[in-house]
Amino acid sequence: MSLFERVHMPSFVGATGWLNSEPLDAADLRGRVVLVNFWTLTCINWLRQEPYVRAWSRAYRDDGLVVIGVHTPEFSFEHEVERIRPAVAAREINYPVAIDNDYGVWSAFANHYWPALYFVDREGMISDQHFGEGRYEQSERVLQQLLGIEREPVSVEGVGIEAPADWDNLRTPETYLGSARGERRTTGEPRLNRWSLSGEWTSARENVVADEAGASIAFRFHARDAHLVLSPGAHGPIPFKLSLDGEAPGAARGGDVDADGAGELREGRLYQLIREPGLIRERTLEITFLEPGAEAYAFTFG
Repeated sequence: MSLFERVHMPSFVGATGWLNSEPLDAADLRGRVVLVNFWTLTCINWLRQEPYVRAWSRAYRDDGLVVIGVHTPEFSFEHEVERIRPAVAAREINYPVAIDNDYGVWSAFANHYWPALYFVDREGMISDQHFGEGRYEQSERVLQQLLGIEREPVSVEGVGIEAPADWDNLRTPETYLGSARGERRTTGEPRLNRWSLSGEWTSARENVVADEAGASIAFRFHARDAHLVLSPGAHGPIPFKLSLDGEAPGAARGGDVDADGAGELREGRLYQLIREPGLIRERTLEITFLEPGAEAYAFTFG
């Protein structure tokens, strides 16, 4: 959207709840510059963008900027407020968050992406928008222009799950596992960018569900980071074991496993399985669930 195609910011009346704020609407925000950020808690692209949005909120709040997060769920378990609240706390988000379980705000903005940014001027008009990661310096310049200020951009360094992807070595795409959008599944030993199941599984619309202890998923990938969106469903904590090329991951372990590959599925979220500290090359990860009930939704990479 160019600066010459400005439209009024839609209403937030479709929100089903709010965190960190009383309900807000467009009229309440007149006279303020507003940045609206659509996100969902399992989205790796949002997790890598969030350090910038958080930094902008803190740096420009006293200049008149209001950041509003809109949590619109992608997967069914993301509708649970008790899943959203810890995600807000973990990312140290202290700006208002609209809970958009019915897609009311999403539809009002005619949005189609996670993450999405909408830049709103003091007259309540959307002046710019950006979808996905990146364009951080330009986005901050847009905010400064709308606020009528000029200064050095804020310094941002994403760490852990928020660290930028290694784009030069990322050769494996996001991959969904459920029957509605499932793709790249194979049988036997998977080749690059393919995955396979071992043991007893049920294929549901948005996930695959382990029906027995020892059920596993293998994926052949080429990336520094490998993540998997998981949920225990109605079950208690589910221990799992991760291997990389048939061995313990060691120094290549992600933030949610130890060097021996042990981890525990306790709540629905994105789990970081691998962060390769050395040469990036084709590897095969296999995650084995030691109890039944694990729900696996999508692999993402970085």
